[in-house]
Amino acid sequence: MEKEFRNKTILVTGGTGSIGSELVAQLLKFKPKQIRVLSRDESKQYYLQERLNYPKNLRLLIGDIRDKERLDLALRNVDIVFHAAALKHVPFCEYNPFETVKTNILGSQNIIDAALKYGVKKVVAISTDKAANPDNIMGTSKLMMEKLFINANYYTGKAETKFSCVRFGNVAWARGSVLPLWKNQAERKKTIHVTDKEMTRFLMTIDNAAKLVLKAAQLSHGGEIFILKMPAIKLADLANLFIKKHFPGQKIKIKVIGLRPGEKIHEELFGGNDQYKQILENKEMLIIVPNIEIYHLTRPLEPYPGFQKRNASSGSYSSKDSIDIKKIKKIV
Repeated sequence: MEKEFRNKTILVTGGTGSIGSELVAQLLKFKPKQIRVLSRDESKQYYLQERLNYPKNLRLLIGDIRDKERLDLALRNVDIVFHAAALKHVPFCEYNPFETVKTNILGSQNIIDAALKYGVKKVVAISTDKAANPDNIMGTSKLMMEKLFINANYYTGKAETKFSCVRFGNVAWARGSVLPLWKNQAERKKTIHVTDKEMTRFLMTIDNAAKLVLKAAQLSHGGEIFILKMPAIKLADLANLFIKKHFPGQKIKIKVIGLRPGEKIHEELFGGNDQYKQILENKEMLIIVPNIEIYHLTRPLEPYPGFQKRNASSGSYSSKDSIDIKKIKKIV
């Protein structure tokens, strides 16, 4: 993998977020020529460079993916882009749909346009399980982002830029994760809030999520959706595991507060609206090769060493069917 990133100039949008900052930390190990972090919060950028001990090849760019002029400067001479910037909180996206469109859809189009303009070699967008059969604003905007990235591979004929997406679920102890929220609630009120005890969610570590994103970038030929395999758990079981591990012997109550706007009981990593030419898999991930025919344009099926064709009858990958408490115990 080092060969993929060594001496390259890499841009990470949203590079001060939980996934983005871990991507930066792991990329630095491969000795890239330069890593550019584009984000809006100068304080988070300061803390990132402090955490990483002020690496000489790190460049911190204040900016927003909505700003095409800023991206025009940020993507010059860039080899690889990891696009992690997004609005991600379901209830806030429900309440602010137009802002969600501006960032998750139009901002992503700005990334595509700038990448094509400057001949970026690879662009990998970070998506979510909520893009599979979405019924909320956030998931729908992410599905649209995915479709923009996939179709961009056909957009300019033989352009060298290759676009792909990586889709995964909840990341334990990330800023949007329920775990730090529960920790704060338990410390303050001795009560944690659960929306629905029967709700199931995928869960994985920040470290593993970032490693598999980098692996997907290495494997990408353009046009794929890489789906990271993840264990899932019921929220009731997750809450009990959390209390037992982090507040042993303490009386922490569990309060059921009901679903928030736009939330599902179960999530899917693929299924339903995913129209594919083929699905491949290994122990760590799935690769969806979309079935797209635009004016009879087709892309050849590329080789992916170590991957096998997935059983065609396996038409979905749901958190309801992926419960694995033993694996989740190691994550919580």
